[in-house]
Amino acid sequence: MTNCDEVRVGLSARLDGEADAWAAQAGLAADVFDRHLAGCADCRTWSRAAEQLTRAVRVQAVAVPDLTAPILAAVAAERHGAASAARRQAQGRRQILRIALGATAVVQVLLALPVLFAGGGDLHTGREAASFDIALAVGFALAAWRPDRARAFVPVAFVLAACLIMTSAFDVAEGVTALAHEIGHAAALAQAGLLWALSRTTTSREPARPVTVAP
Repeated sequence: MTNCDEVRVGLSARLDGEADAWAAQAGLAADVFDRHLAGCADCRTWSRAAEQLTRAVRVQAVAVPDLTAPILAAVAAERHGAASAARRQAQGRRQILRIALGATAVVQVLLALPVLFAGGGDLHTGREAASFDIALAVGFALAAWRPDRARAFVPVAFVLAACLIMTSAFDVAEGVTALAHEIGHAAALAQAGLLWALSRTTTSREPARPVTVAP
């Protein structure tokens, strides 16, 4: 004869899905609980109360913390860090280009000054060219000093480089001058390239859009 305590322990095991294992361990038939409940009102009441309690515990709402704000804050911090690194890298490239362009301007002036102040009566054309080189070097130096103005000098620099290379090619082909004498005009093309690169690092910068974090 199964008493109420044993049945209630078995019913508790049934609620946990372990009724068959418990019955087999206790040496009881699988339907012993149902037969006992059919004739015991107290155990039926206990079983209903246990089922309601188990259901309430299992379906109760679980409080899940709202992680939206921390996640958005982390994303914003990561974006800010990436944008800062990109700005530092762009500033480094721009500084190198400014120094290189300024150096070519200084070299251009140093090469033109001796021709400008040279003596003799057959140097008129050379002095005019030296004056032009110095004026151009001042423009390059200004672009190196104020990179925001570099873009305005780019067309002038490329037109000058193209004209010098084209006329040099004609003169070399016609035997008017030697290739070794004209090879220095390649520096004009290098200056134009530096100026173009500097203008791109200056005009391509865009302010980073702020990321709004929901409260």
